[in-house]
Amino acid sequence: MFLGIGMTVVGWFARELWSAVKELKVDLAKLREDLPKEYVARDDYREDIRGIKEMLAKIFDKLENKADK
Repeated sequence: MFLGIGMTVVGWFARELWSAVKELKVDLAKLREDLPKEYVARDDYREDIRGIKEMLAKIFDKLENKADK
């Protein structure tokens, strides 16, 4: 009788763990799908900022050359 009750508790616990793992897998898949849409990768951000800094440097150089003339 105790073995039956113990196995029932273990079975219930295993079922709960299994359903939690399945739910986590679904959540992780959704996160992997949505993450690139909302956030920018660090390398992409750095590359874009580098380009902006280069453009600003060119603009400042042109402004300095005009001020000198």
